[in-house]
Amino acid sequence: MKLRHLALTAALAGLAPLSTTVALAQESTDVSFILNWIAGGDHAPYYYALQEGWFKDAGLNLTIEQGKGSALAVQRTAIGNNNIGLADLAVVLVAKGEGSDLVAVMNVYANSPQGFYWLKSSGISGPKDFPGKKIGNPPADAARTMWPAFASAVDIPEDSVQWINVQANAKLSALKSKSVDLTTSFYNIHHIFQQELGDDMGYLAWKDVAINPYGNSIIVNAKFMEENKEAVQKFVQVTQRAFAHCVENPDPCVAALVAANTGLKQDNELQNWALVTDLMSDEHSRTVGLGHFDDGRMKSDYEMVEKFFEIKQPFDVTTAYTNEFIDTSIKMPK
Repeated sequence: MKLRHLALTAALAGLAPLSTTVALAQESTDVSFILNWIAGGDHAPYYYALQEGWFKDAGLNLTIEQGKGSALAVQRTAIGNNNIGLADLAVVLVAKGEGSDLVAVMNVYANSPQGFYWLKSSGISGPKDFPGKKIGNPPADAARTMWPAFASAVDIPEDSVQWINVQANAKLSALKSKSVDLTTSFYNIHHIFQQELGDDMGYLAWKDVAINPYGNSIIVNAKFMEENKEAVQKFVQVTQRAFAHCVENPDPCVAALVAANTGLKQDNELQNWALVTDLMSDEHSRTVGLGHFDDGRMKSDYEMVEKFFEIKQPFDVTTAYTNEFIDTSIKMPK
């Protein structure tokens, strides 16, 4: 009997590690994350955290999907094709008013990255010269959705320009070939426009005409969030940690991005990332928490969207975002 007892004890002891492994495997959560655009320097922290196993260590089986505009990221996240997305917040608020059940859980761009580019040789010197001109952008580009607010801010008619469909990676070439008169782009690739256009580059940041809503933000499918709060919290806090780390250690972070995406070059994406850090930094992100939403700014952003866009179903803006997953001990480095 004693021998049988010892044999059973040994057998159970031998099974213990396997049972523990199975339990840990069951605790992992699959997370599908769609970017706003094709991968670039601004996405380096996600790839670095993925390479270093930070998401895996947090129990997340993360897959990253390339994007084709904020509108697509919002759409796919809202219907559940992706659990989490990255999108311009103004586009998110518009979609929320159309019934999309989304919640923003972290802002990445504390400042709007939007800017207009043109050739000075075209005779354009500023917004007053935009009427009658062709603007090249992808159909799902956030700038198209936000255009009415910009037009009002600079006092030109909303319908005074012609939008031309141009792929995201063809904006600059379309401008150089003069098939369009203007294009918009995020500030994080400002250096590429400077290199290609030189002294002929005309530029205006949207924030300089008082259009400065939160930019890219991490959004979550509301149903997924309710069913997987712990996973969402882990995703947000790993992402916060990765962004803070990459501000102070850019080279390995960008190297991880380049390793995971063919065609990218280290030097170019390092310049991209350096500009991203400017977009991430404001007093709130430096003192309250990296990615933390300011309630007053969110109220103002909603009022802007309500004024310039058709809100089919008005809503309380506090239902569109939450700071509950933010680790306020992680701040934007000064």
